[in-house]
Amino acid sequence: MGNWAVISQYEYGDGYVTDFICRGRETKAHALEELRAVLHTYLPRKSIVEQWRHVYRFADQESYLLVIKGRASKWECTLRIAELISDSTDPAVAERAQMEDGAAEMEDGAVEVADGPQDRIPPGD
Repeated sequence: MGNWAVISQYEYGDGYVTDFICRGRETKAHALEELRAVLHTYLPRKSIVEQWRHVYRFADQESYLLVIKGRASKWECTLRIAELISDSTDPAVAERAQMEDGAAEMEDGAVEVADGPQDRIPPGD
């Protein structure tokens, strides 16, 4: 089972904000469909009065840069898709993500350390 999300990332104040636009899409194709559906309507905050919007597509065609001109300022945001790695449909990715403390014991007693990112899943979940 996949678990794909559409996220928005933008600068706000002294840092960056990540907003989840939607979560729980079963396939990458579903997440991309949702992403493309919100490109022309997404606003980071209700207070923006949009005058115009430019949509730039990155070469991977899975992420976009929105530039929105409001009354008093211009605002930039990146919209992209992301997969929860512990729910990945790629068995190798999901297995590496769920290794306890980033390592798994091999049959011969050796310890294999995961080379990719891992989720931290509490016991019982």
